[in-house]
Amino acid sequence: MLKAYKYRIYPTKEQEEYFAKVYGYVRFIYNKMLHDKIEHYKETGEMLNNTPAQYKKEFPFLKEVDSLALANAQLNLEKAYVSHVMVTWGKEQPFERG
Repeated sequence: MLKAYKYRIYPTKEQEEYFAKVYGYVRFIYNKMLHDKIEHYKETGEMLNNTPAQYKKEFPFLKEVDSLALANAQLNLEKAYVSHVMVTWGKEQPFERG
């Protein structure tokens, strides 16, 4: 039997600002990594394996937020990208139980 718990949080103003910053940076890194993957594929015909750590030198503001949030953006991008490629190339999508 699966159980789920729901919690309501009441963040302070500082926490709300931090969450907004994290969401914005995650959205930024997702879009930047996707753009770079597409451009690299157009130029070379090969898939690019990029990580958020590679962008921290170019965009130092990414160091302000938790690296796990950025890593999850990478995982979400990889999952979406692989699913898109499988559909585009006519292969079935992997079935996940969960």
